[in-house]
Amino acid sequence: MYNKITSIFLLCLGLHAVTATAQKTLYKAAFGVQTYTFRNHFPKGIAATLDSIKALGFTEIEAGVPKGSTAEEFRKLCDERGLKIPSTGASYEQLVANTADVVKTAKTLGAKYVMCAWIPHQNNVLTIADAQKAVADFNTAGKILKENGLIFCYHDHGYEFQPYGGGTLMDYLIQKTDPKYVSFEMDVLWTIHGGGDPVALLKKYKKRWKLMHLKDLKIGVKGDLTGHTPAENDVSLGTGQANFKEILKAAKKAGVAHYFIEDESEQEMVHIRKSLVYLKGLRD
Repeated sequence: MYNKITSIFLLCLGLHAVTATAQKTLYKAAFGVQTYTFRNHFPKGIAATLDSIKALGFTEIEAGVPKGSTAEEFRKLCDERGLKIPSTGASYEQLVANTADVVKTAKTLGAKYVMCAWIPHQNNVLTIADAQKAVADFNTAGKILKENGLIFCYHDHGYEFQPYGGGTLMDYLIQKTDPKYVSFEMDVLWTIHGGGDPVALLKKYKKRWKLMHLKDLKIGVKGDLTGHTPAENDVSLGTGQANFKEILKAAKKAGVAHYFIEDESEQEMVHIRKSLVYLKGLRD
């Protein structure tokens, strides 16, 4: 009897081990963070903030040059800590009026991608005229960036989901920009806040998405088309409205190259730690 019970017990243990092994970790990309998350930290010390980012386990950052530093100085501090900068940002105005400077800064930082996160518009309403101008400007700037070995990405902000034609202005921006010169960065929170479906968009416009902001929207919050929401509506990954398991699966198939956790709340350190635990424990 003892031998039979023991055999059954060992068999169960073996089956559990096989099951555990079969469950593969879903998030396999390098852990990245958007440095806007640490906007309240950088003014107190750039090096110390980068030390904190490294200590959290990040190996990549999406970053601009912090106030009080130069691109060269900031790159050196990141290199010393083993932090890569695959993506940097530029305002719409910089992109249009000072494209050469944007190129120079990106190359100094060692970035491959340049993202823009806002299209100028009035009264919280993006119009078709705004979108048409953005398409022309993005195509022009994106061509220059490509000629310099860089990839331009537009970062959605929720207000682009204004209905237009048979879809939205987000559809218009993706369909009318030239794939050779314009790619996209999906911000999960803003996509949901604007009424978009992250998984459906990743599947519909496969290969156009290159970057992603991993960000979650508080349960119960009803979004709108303003592109604004209170900071407290940012919550740690896995506790909000986003279905990250399906989003990450779709993002991988779409060819997203880099993922950056971003948190705009005032509890960023708590949220970041919880988000990292969530991502590391997410199973396929």
